[in-house]
Amino acid sequence: MSFWDNMTGYIWSDVTFPLLLMVVCIAILLLHFRREDRASLINTVSFFLICLFGQFISGLLHALEYLRAADVTHEVFVIGAGIAVIRLWGLLVFRIVLPAVKVRPPRITEDIFVIIAYVAWFMVRLRYAGLDLGSILATSAMITAVVAFAMQDTLGNILGGLALQLDNSIEVGDWIKVDDIAGKVVDIRWRSTLVETRNWETVVFPNSQLMKNKFMVLGRRTDQPVQWRRWVCFNVALEVAPTRVVSLVEESILQTDIANVAKTPAPNCVLMDMDAKGYARYALRYWLTDLLPDDPTDAMLRWHIMSALQRAGIKLAVEEHSVHLTKENEKYDELVRQREVMLRIKTLRRVELFSQLNETELTGLAQRLRYSPFAKGNVITRQGDTHSQWLYIIINGEAEVYVDAPTGKRRAVRTLGRGDFFGEMGLMTGAPRVASVIAKSDVECYRIDKDVVEELLHARPSIAEEISHILVTRRAELDVAMQDLDATGAHKDLSQQRNEILATIKRFFSLS
Repeated sequence: MSFWDNMTGYIWSDVTFPLLLMVVCIAILLLHFRREDRASLINTVSFFLICLFGQFISGLLHALEYLRAADVTHEVFVIGAGIAVIRLWGLLVFRIVLPAVKVRPPRITEDIFVIIAYVAWFMVRLRYAGLDLGSILATSAMITAVVAFAMQDTLGNILGGLALQLDNSIEVGDWIKVDDIAGKVVDIRWRSTLVETRNWETVVFPNSQLMKNKFMVLGRRTDQPVQWRRWVCFNVALEVAPTRVVSLVEESILQTDIANVAKTPAPNCVLMDMDAKGYARYALRYWLTDLLPDDPTDAMLRWHIMSALQRAGIKLAVEEHSVHLTKENEKYDELVRQREVMLRIKTLRRVELFSQLNETELTGLAQRLRYSPFAKGNVITRQGDTHSQWLYIIINGEAEVYVDAPTGKRRAVRTLGRGDFFGEMGLMTGAPRVASVIAKSDVECYRIDKDVVEELLHARPSIAEEISHILVTRRAELDVAMQDLDATGAHKDLSQQRNEILATIKRFFSLS
């Protein structure tokens, strides 16, 4: 037999080529379906090729008649090749086959089965080499007992990690709370569980600690989406009826789409306590859908609560102390008040409805404006509403006007900014709102109520005729925007419309 035949005959067996073909096929499948495991796949295939090259070296030694060295080298690299094949099969079964049939065992389970297969393969090769497995097992049992005693804490952590995953106590992605530490589980390892907190801290919990002590899994409930109940507390004076506070807060929150706040269960406001200091303690309860931005979501809800109460003229209650001060700043306070009134008069002059008012009437109106803030996303007016008999003037922020078609499709009409006003038809005629207005950003408004305008009209009824002209023009402009009509078509029969609106105003305000 030639040197080459001697070497190749020692290397290649009947299973070598099928084994190589199998490795290539598994590698292609993993590369196609599990690109995220590419690094592990490359390392495993590289190790398998190194083992094949090692067998080539053993064949070379055998051809050179270094028989003992050739046998040892061959056996070592056969075991190594088997380990690589077992690893590839583990990746294939646990990361492609089982997920395809909707079975997702924990990663530790994969590691255990792969390690058992490694040990079994190693024992088979030792038995094939002629070693007595009985004596090996007896010796291994004694060594295992000594190692287990010396490493009982480590083994406790390993078994704890296995138990945590097998019974699904926690999973990667869960939010847990241990004592005063809350965070997201990012990895469950053999020895420990890694938790990332909101403060960019990574806390390492030994698995045995989680097994021995209680911990909370936040936001998880059987057959329910992940969401966690939060409380936002605030105080209001006892003089305000609780039913009014609850309805105002719930209406404001329920009508607004707020990020990370669940629609079901719906947020609700409850009266928690009545303090002897003169205020009632309320809490808005809501369910948080993303557990990371907890404080920012609480802050957003506090702003919605505060703006809703301010619009209703309700002040948040704070603890008060009686302090006697010398009144030296009365002139300054009066100056600030006068400046505020002048600013309001300047704002009113931009509103066409009040262009016919004299200085005295504008001053009286300015003093009775109501400050009305809206948080981003609040519905300021709703299409079809018949109870909103007031007008808003925007002093800061932007709002969007939109209409809902009978088909259910929503259409944006225009964007309102500083100095714009809306709601004039509802204020002057009591007509239902023809469009909805939503706060595009945080918006500050002045609100004018019906009773204020009613006093003006009764004092000087001639104002009604001028207002009717402005209302007709504004209505025609809105029709153009909403229906894409040309200006001529939108303004026909203006005289008749003015007469109808003037009659409606007089009837609405009981003018003679």
